[in-house]
Amino acid sequence: MGERFSEVWRSREILYFLAWRDVKVRYKQAALGVGWAVIQPLFTMITFTLFFGKLAGIPSSGVPYPLFSYSALLLWTYFSVTLSQVGNSLVANSNLITKIYFPRMLLPAAAALGGILDLLVGSVLLIGMMFYYHVTPGWSLLLTPLFVGQTVLLVMGTGMLLASLNVRYRDVKYTIPFIVQIGLFVTPIIYPVTFIPKKYTTLLALNPLTGIVEGFRACLFGGTIDWSIVGLSWVVTLFFLALGGLHFSRTERVFADIV
Repeated sequence: MGERFSEVWRSREILYFLAWRDVKVRYKQAALGVGWAVIQPLFTMITFTLFFGKLAGIPSSGVPYPLFSYSALLLWTYFSVTLSQVGNSLVANSNLITKIYFPRMLLPAAAALGGILDLLVGSVLLIGMMFYYHVTPGWSLLLTPLFVGQTVLLVMGTGMLLASLNVRYRDVKYTIPFIVQIGLFVTPIIYPVTFIPKKYTTLLALNPLTGIVEGFRACLFGGTIDWSIVGLSWVVTLFFLALGGLHFSRTERVFADIV
């Protein structure tokens, strides 16, 4: 494993160019460019605010509902969009895999890193909304990179597992949108964790995005971080990272033969 990470580190320039290539291809001939990184969570937030915040009256833990939902959608949009790109990264780059050798892990890693640009662009609107609603974060704001980094690790772990399976079973690319669709409702984006009966809280916490979203909100809005949910979230995240990395490394040698 140490040799594998050393090889990836020596190839870090390839990782940079692959990530930058993915970004340029994504926005090639797109009139709004990186503006799509804001448009998608923004319009989803408006829809959620109208239907769930206004009509359904779902609570938002004392935070203005637009801010409550957008802060979660920022990480969710990165996860959902990037997971699809990471899961299809090997098949989409089959021409590279069959022609030259390089650490195959760079392909899902490049897709995961490329999506961070969208996350940063979307964060600009989040900062503007916090100013608009006069929300002043405290020292806990310094912990937000912890949850952003955890999201990246979760995308990498889950994405590597799906990408390696996708090489052999092309059904996986149809499964990813289904997983994302279900994940939207089992992640506390529309509602806070306190809205769910306590007997289902542990079950909800098995979704690692639950701890990520709740911890990220608490850091931004000065709430209390539920470390039991966050801790369980990290356990599940590291499990998927280890599982995805192990399966990826065991099947990597046959990628060029069957892709």
